Amino acid sequence: MRILHTEWSDGLGGQEKRVLAELEGMANRGHYAALVCREHAKMAQKLSIDVFTLPMRRLYDVTSIINLAGILKKKRFDIVNTHSGVDSWIGGIAAKIAGVPALIRTRHLNIPLKRNMLNFIHYLPDMYITCGENMRNNLVQNCGFPFNKVISIPTGVGEEFFRVTKNPQAKTRYGLAPETPVITNVGILRSVKGHEVTLNAVKIVIEHFPDAKFLIVGNGPAKKRLENMACDTGIAKHVVFTGFIENIPEVYSISDVAVLSSWSEGLPQSMLQAMAAGVPVVATRVGGVPEVVIHEKTGLLVDAGDYNALARGIIRILENPGVALDFAKNARELVKREHPTSHMLNNIESLYSRLLNNE
Repeated sequence: MRILHTEWSDGLGGQEKRVLAELEGMANRGHYAALVCREHAKMAQKLSIDVFTLPMRRLYDVTSIINLAGILKKKRFDIVNTHSGVDSWIGGIAAKIAGVPALIRTRHLNIPLKRNMLNFIHYLPDMYITCGENMRNNLVQNCGFPFNKVISIPTGVGEEFFRVTKNPQAKTRYGLAPETPVITNVGILRSVKGHEVTLNAVKIVIEHFPDAKFLIVGNGPAKKRLENMACDTGIAKHVVFTGFIENIPEVYSISDVAVLSSWSEGLPQSMLQAMAAGVPVVATRVGGVPEVVIHEKTGLLVDAGDYNALARGIIRILENPGVALDFAKNARELVKREHPTSHMLNNIESLYSRLLNNE
């Protein structure tokens, strides 16, 4: 198959990493896989496959649409798979102009889409992929998408996360002593991720574990605001803003608890990766999170914004090694069984094949 993914985002968060995994996975399986992105997209620097750059300035960027249609015809693509809002308009229209056999859109956010004639682009894809069953139900039940045109294919977790082992000595890379309790929040620093909820939990946790450190791993537009909040609330010495880190498996090798304090989510890769790495998790009960964080079995769930409950969950795990071990074991088994990258690629490859064969 000849597969083209389009991505408007210049960042390198969970969504972009999934696109990278799909591209590399399909290329490794013998398909021709290529990417269309903007000139400064970070994900383009991670690929050894063909990358085409377009400005994609707005939904109706006529120049980008015409140029993309030309690429699609010249390279004889069978499949176009779009991802973000802008590239889904440009890629969707270009795919129809070029007569590409199959158009798919992957929906990474659990935010409703308005399906009406003003947003006609939502009628064009042959199939929508969501990253979790909760997201699929949202599109079908609340947004009017046909049930037979939406499929849930959760993001897969790479084998490197299942090979993680505890490495307390690596804490010294972050200026921490090997015995320091480490609580980690991994994700792009933007408002929807609710990092301020994690920061509000810090004071409560350090009353019980005065030496505990919180690693806020990632970059994003909210970084300065969050750093100011840590200073203003007097918790700065207990919080380490690491910035972007390439080696996330190492981060989980030093983590005693992984937290997710988002206000909205699909099925977050950071949680799946932490679970695969054997780190017990405390997460907000939003989106597709309860599909994998099963309360009191594979981790703990708290309501969005409830920093008291988040703190209590962290304290409980730190105080009860047996409970932490049980959660971690159950979580790793669930992710290994249901969410390896190979499982995601098998499902996507099968979907592409069915669409091309009109099955």
